[in-house]
Order: sequence, then structure tokens, then C-alpha cells
Amino acid sequence: MRSFKDRLRHTLLFEMIALALVAVFGSWITGHSPAEMGALGLIMSLLAMAWNLIYNWMFDHWDMKHRNMAPRGVKIRILHAVLFEAGLLIAGIFIVAWWLQITLFQAFLLDLGFAVFFLAYAYVFNLTYDKIFPVPAQAAAAAS
Repeated sequence: MRSFKDRLRHTLLFEMIALALVAVFGSWITGHSPAEMGALGLIMSLLAMAWNLIYNWMFDHWDMKHRNMAPRGVKIRILHAVLFEAGLLIAGIFIVAWWLQITLFQAFLLDLGFAVFFLAYAYVFNLTYDKIFPVPAQAAAAAS
């Protein structure tokens, strides 16, 4: 299992990179100002950080119980990313609609676009993170 400190590092790195991408590319894609998109990105980042911490803690417990924390391959990483984004999408629709003063349907489409981007981003980020910062039990097994 990952420590709280490691999980916090994971969350902060993930969100800092994501926030920069949302502010720049979100304003370019939507036509909203970088300030609006940056603020929305920060709001969504705070929501995502809380969800990330809770979700990954639950996922690790599931993984320990059902897979004994075996190395996470492509299928598990895809499952991990899809379930994470589904939970975030549900909460995000209401925040996006309120912040940008758009309809729930427009917010759904925008949030869905970001979710598709973040599916790929989460997969690549987590795969890279696992390589740079392996789970302690996996690192010990690889060294022996």
C-alpha cells in the first residue's frame, strides 16, 4: 500500500499539471477567458484532489483484497481511470454549469470533453508515476 505522504504527492503532482493544461487549452477551446477557465480549473482541481484521495484509497483497498496489490497492467489502469472519471464527471456537471452560466447539457458536453482528455492523461500520468515511484512491496520484489 502507498503511504499517505506518497498518495498526497501523487495527487498534488497530478492536479498541478492538470490545472496548467485546463487554463491554457480550456480557454483556447471554449472561448472563455483564461481567468474563467483557470478559476474553474482550480475549483475542479479541489474537487478532483478530494475525490482522488478518497477514490485511490478505496481502489487500493479493493486491489489489496481482490488482487493482493499485483502489478497494475493496462486493463487495471483503464478500469482505474474510467471509474475515477465517471465519479468526477457526475459532480463536475453541476459546477461547470453554475460557473460558466451554461445549461446542464452544455456543461455535460464540456465536462465529457475534459473527461475524455483526462482518461488519457490519468492513464499516462499513473503509468509514469508507478514507474518513478513504485509501490514499496513491488520495488522490494523487483530488487530481489
